[in-house]
Amino acid sequence: MNGDDLREVLRREMAEATSPPPPTTAAALGAGRRALARRRVAWVCAGSTAVVLAVAGFASVAAPKGDVYQPGAGPQAIGHPEATDTKQAWPTGPDGKPQEDRTARAGSKYDQGVRLLDEVVSVVPPGYTAPQDPANQPADQRTLRTHQAQFEDRVNGVDLWSWMTSVAVAQGQEIGHLIVEVHAAGNQLPTEPCALARQFWGMRGECQVETVGAAKVGVVTKPADDNRLDQWAAYRHPDGVVVYVAQGAKLDENRPALEKLPFTVPQLAALAVDKRFHLT
Repeated sequence: MNGDDLREVLRREMAEATSPPPPTTAAALGAGRRALARRRVAWVCAGSTAVVLAVAGFASVAAPKGDVYQPGAGPQAIGHPEATDTKQAWPTGPDGKPQEDRTARAGSKYDQGVRLLDEVVSVVPPGYTAPQDPANQPADQRTLRTHQAQFEDRVNGVDLWSWMTSVAVAQGQEIGHLIVEVHAAGNQLPTEPCALARQFWGMRGECQVETVGAAKVGVVTKPADDNRLDQWAAYRHPDGVVVYVAQGAKLDENRPALEKLPFTVPQLAALAVDKRFHLT
């Protein structure tokens, strides 16, 4: 199993572990493949006995249902539900052929995902580090840095994309993680800041609106009943691009959690507005 496959499985696990998914536009992966992959990624249950941190390569995407947004499944986010076949062709890759699935593995969209990873690493605050995966890392160990570009849907002939990256953030032996997920303009996510925040990965919680310049950012400061992440901010840019920035004190069950989150609530809100995360 390569890195893309692993991220694909992780994202699917997180989506399936929340609420029953609504119909989606993705093609369903084989049940046998999912069962095999789940056994190989059981370690990802970070901080919840009922929820596995999944970022399944962003390979299938749940459409909004009420005020719950299911993360795309089919990476990793931090993930990425069952899907139905819409008979749509996957976007064409740089080789002139349709992609194998939702995940871009080359081309301009893939390159944007790589750039997003670099930008996330660059904002890790002083006093913390962003460790890299060791060479020849065992397949059963949690990946410390991941990125994903995913085709979400085709609306009026326009391809809609999303990107996600997850970066481990360490302080000494303690280790947590930082996740950034971006949805291109044309997405159907809400406009109101807290409604937007509460749709991230189907998680809910106590939300407050932070003001960053002229921008209004929804920040969930305390999850309701889901401990995959501790805080997350959501912002819709004027052009419709949506940015989520999330932080968690615990990376997985095998390593000590951070005693203090890397960012304060105002800092997290400012990151959601940061132009470096504005992808189109």
